[in-house]
Amino acid sequence: MADEQQLDNEKEMNVVGHLSELRNRLIVTAVFFVLFFAAGFIYVEEIYDFIAADLPFKLSVTGLTDLVSVYITLAGLIAVVGTLPILTLQVWFFIKPGLTKPERITALMYIPIIFILFIIGVVFGYIIFVQLIVPFLLSLNNDMFNEIFTYDRYFKLLFRIVIPFALFFEIPIIAMFLTRLGILTPEFMRKTRKYAYLILVIIGALITPPDFALQLVVAVPLIILYEISIYLSAAVYRKKLKEHQKFMENSGYE
Repeated sequence: MADEQQLDNEKEMNVVGHLSELRNRLIVTAVFFVLFFAAGFIYVEEIYDFIAADLPFKLSVTGLTDLVSVYITLAGLIAVVGTLPILTLQVWFFIKPGLTKPERITALMYIPIIFILFIIGVVFGYIIFVQLIVPFLLSLNNDMFNEIFTYDRYFKLLFRIVIPFALFFEIPIIAMFLTRLGILTPEFMRKTRKYAYLILVIIGALITPPDFALQLVVAVPLIILYEISIYLSAAVYRKKLKEHQKFMENSGYE
């Protein structure tokens, strides 16, 4: 009875310890988020000038409070992008005690890749938006209406395009990670390829204007990303099989 009570106390202490560590990791992440947000707030004019330089029109605001919203939106964007590697690093620190040494090294390598893929996705989505989607939408007017472009509608549309691309570019690293955990296999990805293609095409249609060429331009990179994910998943899967075979041989199993 005493042993069972001691065991329950140890489990409770472990849970409390994990929750306490998780809280500390979240606090560290929040501190960096605030710091990046402050930096973005300070340099918001430079950030806005960089974005507005690619626009063939000038954005407008319809109220005094919209100016505050501009600052919050741009500073928040910088904070999210800047905090991403910090967040992934804190996640790694949190799960590190439960990983073997090779798994720690592998998981640590994912951190810069996650950030790099996110940035590539943001840049790619931004280029698609500025170079293709904006000109297409402007061409629909054909001098029929007087155009007034407000910042809030512009940034809503911009984020609607860019954020999905930033997330979709994480598909390869997610596929590698899930394959490493044994949750996903390259064979499953190959079998469900046609369904994945259909979903990606639908997503491409949802985040772009109703123009077939634009939807195709968006869908093709997503399909390529899926194929790259299959290749990387297969590479991780083969490595897992080799490690398992080596372990069995060292353990004396045939």
